[in-house]
Amino acid sequence: MKRRCVEPVIGKVFEKIASVDFDRSSGVFEGCRFAQCNFTQADFSDLVFRECAFEQCDMSMAKLARASLQEVRFTGCKLLGVQFGECRKLLLGMRFERCMMRLALFSGLDLKNTPFTDCDLQEADFTGANLSGAVFSNCDLRLAIFFHTNLEKADLRTAVNFSIPPESNRLRKAKFSLSGLPGLLDAYGIEIE
Repeated sequence: MKRRCVEPVIGKVFEKIASVDFDRSSGVFEGCRFAQCNFTQADFSDLVFRECAFEQCDMSMAKLARASLQEVRFTGCKLLGVQFGECRKLLLGMRFERCMMRLALFSGLDLKNTPFTDCDLQEADFTGANLSGAVFSNCDLRLAIFFHTNLEKADLRTAVNFSIPPESNRLRKAKFSLSGLPGLLDAYGIEIE
């Protein structure tokens, strides 16, 4: 029996759809825009998204096992508990603006030069991630986990509430503001006034 070949979806706009109404049969989405969609607990496993934009979507607890996110932009999205670490590593490229990303998992990913702008990244896990050159602009990193994380040349000057132990992370040429120094020293129990 011959397998039916399905064409990729190119340049389509998906507005206000729920995950149950999302047709994933093509497997590949290029240049598509997803606006105000409810993808809570959606299964995006094995799908390919190239140069797509997700705007004001709720993607909390979405499954991304082996999903390919190539040059994908998330704007104003709710991404609670999303395990980005399960995505395909090849050609991975994302940017995040004004996203709620509490408990998101980025372990082991190459996120070099990734911009995070005005994001809530509380309790996110960056263990073993390559964040060299990443920019955390106005991001809340309360209880975010940084362990064996490469933060070389990363910009955390406007990030708040982070705690990054220098002895277990790579910080060469990373940028911090003076007000951020307690986040580098709190593990030592030093009181700064």
